[in-house]
Formats: sequence, structure tokens, C-alpha cells
Amino acid sequence: MPEELSFFDAVNQRRSVRIFDQQEPFDGNVVQQCLEAAILSPNSSNLQLYQFVRVPESSPLKDKLAQLCMGQKAATTARELVVVVTRRDLWKSRAKANYEYIAASYSGKPDKKLKQALGYYGKLIPKLYGKYPGWSLIKKLIAFSVGLKRPMVREVGETEVRISVHKSAALASMTFMLGMKAAGYDTCPMEGFDSKRVKKLLDLDPSAEICMIIGCGKGLPEGIYGKRFRVDSK
Repeated sequence: MPEELSFFDAVNQRRSVRIFDQQEPFDGNVVQQCLEAAILSPNSSNLQLYQFVRVPESSPLKDKLAQLCMGQKAATTARELVVVVTRRDLWKSRAKANYEYIAASYSGKPDKKLKQALGYYGKLIPKLYGKYPGWSLIKKLIAFSVGLKRPMVREVGETEVRISVHKSAALASMTFMLGMKAAGYDTCPMEGFDSKRVKKLLDLDPSAEICMIIGCGKGLPEGIYGKRFRVDSK
């Protein structure tokens, strides 16, 4: 088992490793542990509109999936691939779960705070995530009109909602990758893949979108392509 790291060591040592060791023992239980940590990540309105699909090296789909990642070594040498999928289509069930949780958790007389929370999931979220012909444009016009008089969230159109869902998935993905590094393993997030064929291979819901695919394993030194470069933070 690789040596575990502290948080700041994990952040400093995490790199996108593109070649993984094929001989080093790999504990798939760590992947599950890190995924459980990932779902604790902050996400928009606590709707948690994402899911993780694990494809270990023992799966008959692993080699096929790696080839759909353009055959890049970060995928072909990975001991496991984790596909991060956005599920905007689940907003109704997730909003309902939040609504019921809040209602069941509240004790005492109903007050303004409770009504606001229930109204958020019972009224506002359906307005934001609902899909009807022309609704995206109508939401933008409403935001524009309200914004003439007071501060108003402007990113309410269908494209902006989709981006918000991907943001939440990306936050969870980062937590997962830092967890893997803290546990002594390496990862590589990939955007180079044939999303249409990957969805078909994994039999994903038609409305699902792939945020990224993450290669996992114990990295080899040659899998790090050069020294880290970041622009000046000042």
C-alpha cells in the first residue's frame, strides 16, 4: 500500500500522470473510498447531478474504453478508469429528496427559514431546471428585467444550467483525484475521448453527458511530462 500524504503534500505532489505502472499492486478499494469522499464535495443547490462509472482493468470494457480515449497512454496503462457523468435529467428526484429531507429534519413550528428552504426546492429549482419550448429565453428575459431594478443572477439559460452541472461534477472530480494522491496513487483527468461511442459502450442514459474520464494507478516517473508550470499568481 502506498504511503499516505497530508493535504498540502497531496496538492503539491499531484500531477497528471500519463503512464501507470502495470506491475505495482493496485487496491481498488481505495478508488471506492475516494469516490465516497468525492460525493461530499460542494455542488450547486446540493442536487448532486453526477455519477461515477468505474471501469477496472478486470472489466471487458476497459480496453475498449481506453481506445475510445484516443488510445492515449493515460488510459491504456491505467489500472482503472473512472468516467465522470453529469445527470441533469435527475433534477426532479434530487430536488424532491432535498425537500423531503429538510421537511423531515425540521423540528418545531414552521418559520420563515423553513418556508424559504422548501420554496427553494419546491418552486425555484423547478423554474430553473424545467425544460419547455422557449423557456430558456423566457428565463433570460426575466433575469434581465429583474436585473434592471436589483442584483439578479443572470446565468439562468439552458446553457448556463448545463455549465453549472458540469462545474459540480468537476468539483467532485478534483476531490476524488486529491484523495487518490493522498492515498499514494496517481490520476490523469482526460477530455480527449469519443463521447458518443463512450456513452454507447457504457450504456449511459441518453441525456447523460461525460464531464471527464480519469485514469488511475501508480504513476511511473516517465509518466510526468516535464516540470510543473503555472503562471505567476501575483
